[in-house]
Amino acid sequence: MEDVKGIEHFESAVHAFEQKTPAFYLNRIFFGRPARIILLLLFILAILLPIFYIAMTSLKEPIEIRTSGALLPRGQITTINWVKAFANVPLVRYLFNSTVVAVISTILVLLVAVPTTYSIIRFKTGGWFLPAWILGTYVMPPIVVSIPIFAMVKMVNLQNTLAGLILVHMMANMPIAVWLIDSYIRSIPRELEQAAWIDGYSKWETLLRVVVPLIRPGILATGVITLILSWNEFLFALILTYGVKSNTFPIGISRYIGEHGLQFGEMSAAALAGIVPIYILVFLFSRNLVEGLTRGGVKG
Repeated sequence: MEDVKGIEHFESAVHAFEQKTPAFYLNRIFFGRPARIILLLLFILAILLPIFYIAMTSLKEPIEIRTSGALLPRGQITTINWVKAFANVPLVRYLFNSTVVAVISTILVLLVAVPTTYSIIRFKTGGWFLPAWILGTYVMPPIVVSIPIFAMVKMVNLQNTLAGLILVHMMANMPIAVWLIDSYIRSIPRELEQAAWIDGYSKWETLLRVVVPLIRPGILATGVITLILSWNEFLFALILTYGVKSNTFPIGISRYIGEHGLQFGEMSAAALAGIVPIYILVFLFSRNLVEGLTRGGVKG
């Protein structure tokens, strides 16, 4: 008994000695809580610094923007860039078009992606080919299919319309939505659906009353991601729209390139006007977004 106590005392002494070694202190410095806080602050700074620089540029005098590269305004703070940004370009119309396209295309994507993914996973619809084909379309570079898509949109006379762009965005975002929702549905035990079938639920009723409520965070996370993708999409909007009535915000930013060069101050103000709605959206749904993404990362 005394030998056991002696061994325990020796091990505790060794442990106490190891804690006082330089390696122990280095480990606490580089991998402890202060280090994690510093890394987090540096990460936040790296994200916010470009946005802060854009905000400061939008408040500078046009002549100062071209002659000074300072982060903060050296002269008088002005809002002339904001006034010109909305006066010289129909920015409100572009923001409205982007909102309509992003919201409607996201709703359509979710309405199709949820039952499609459920059918593929639970009932093996399409065998191995359908899910492989859907994900394969996402890997394909968009520029490869830009000409065929333009030809098909023109064939149905939907070029230069929001409806045509909505359909194309829906098609482009469908693979990523199916891929995200796949993980959420696989995490649901089959026994819950089988119990619903025993109670007399049809397949559609099981999907709407059992599956959808359980994967609601995942659906919300997928919706936010597809909405952001649609909001930022540039290539198809450039090819399919060529007028104020259908141009989206990313295309509208290019209108600040004039005969005298880039209007950096106006472009910075317009960029902030387009960034703020997305940041507000992510901030409002950040909790559900994180919950949905973490739950969807577990495959059953």
